[in-house]
Amino acid sequence: MHRIDVHKLADESRFNRFHALVLFWGALILVLDGYDLAVVGAAMPAIMKDMGVDAAQAGFMASSALFGMMFGAIFLGTLADRIGRRLMISVCVALFSVFTAAAGLTHDPVSFSVTRFLAGLGIGGVLPIVTAQMAEFAPVKLRARLVTLVFAGYSVGGILVALTGKQLIEAHGWQSVFYAAILPVLLIPFILKTMPESMPFLIRKKRDAELRRIVGKLVPGYALQEHEQFVVPAEDRAEGAPVAKLFHDGRGFSTAMIWIAFFMGLFMVYSLSSWLTKLMAMAGYSLGSALTFVIVFNVGAIVGAVAGGWLGDKLNIKWVLVAFYAVGAAALTLMGYTKSTELLFLVVFVVGASTLGTQLLAYAYAGEFYPTAIRSTGVGFASGIGRTGAILAPIVIGVLVVLKLPLEQNFMAIGLAGLLGMVAVMLIDHRKSASTHHFDAAKEREPSEALALAGQPRAARA
Repeated sequence: MHRIDVHKLADESRFNRFHALVLFWGALILVLDGYDLAVVGAAMPAIMKDMGVDAAQAGFMASSALFGMMFGAIFLGTLADRIGRRLMISVCVALFSVFTAAAGLTHDPVSFSVTRFLAGLGIGGVLPIVTAQMAEFAPVKLRARLVTLVFAGYSVGGILVALTGKQLIEAHGWQSVFYAAILPVLLIPFILKTMPESMPFLIRKKRDAELRRIVGKLVPGYALQEHEQFVVPAEDRAEGAPVAKLFHDGRGFSTAMIWIAFFMGLFMVYSLSSWLTKLMAMAGYSLGSALTFVIVFNVGAIVGAVAGGWLGDKLNIKWVLVAFYAVGAAALTLMGYTKSTELLFLVVFVVGASTLGTQLLAYAYAGEFYPTAIRSTGVGFASGIGRTGAILAPIVIGVLVVLKLPLEQNFMAIGLAGLLGMVAVMLIDHRKSASTHHFDAAKEREPSEALALAGQPRAARA
């Protein structure tokens, strides 16, 4: 009986239409996800005027989605490893589409905040799941690039809001940008039909026919026989994907460091999204329209994520991530000393690349660090714990603004988070990474039976 390691099969596969399909769905879902998160920022001035709320109330209304994202990332990401990623992705899309649209029907801060919290469950929940999905099927040589390309969709969603939000709000009111969010519900039947399920999940559920179809698409021309058995490496077998597994096999300290790195990365991102325009105004800078700033920041994030993914595949992704945190800390510090408006746009581009871009690369690294069976759980917990940094950021920087510190000190405070994130990543034991284990195991084994046999006649393999 031939035993075929499905993880190794994916590692050594070549990019084809199957991978392109997983990439398409992952990127598209995160474009929609990014839109649903950014839409409140574009609409908030109109919402404040319509509902008659002050800045403090508006801040709470905006942060309600962040609380939802924290719980969604932890619980829905973990649940995906139990009930299947395809179903959980569909549930998340339904949550963020229906409840973002429902927010457009609200007329008071409380009901708006409740709908945004429920939308946040889906927004936060889908992030670790699509990361795990792309990381599982991607060829090992392209893995970081493909995961960061998926996450580039997140920034495209932010740009989409910047490009369409102003016109929609002026023509049809703030509710219109929320109503538009219902459209992704139409994609759910197609996701359920065409999105592949996680291979270790299918092995655990003994869904052999579905697994064979996936293998046939993953490695076209691979002739399978009935007596062949699909297996996963020992570390990828985790019944029910318990959270405790994140701390097994020497991963405990590194898991804590990943959580700290996520906290610091998200602290930087949300400090900027909440307070950058205000800090610049305090310093007397004219950034032009907020639209231009949002686009420059998000384009920087896309470039940073894609460049980071490319470097992560070519070099050791851990040290690429360390470098990105360091550049983020330096760029943020530089912002406080930049006097030229033209130069400021360049610095904002670099800050986008080295803050939001860094966070997207961190998702790719976490996706590689954990074994397949607990990947959604691992990335979900990192994202959820890190989300507390996103929640605290507007509050901490708000306190600094009230203290009326010099501009340089405000940006240095945000940059300090980059330094702490850099140290946390440096302390991660990369030898405990699942990707390192597979690389070492591959060196010790004979050339892969799985791919060596691909394309051979059945008689030769019997």
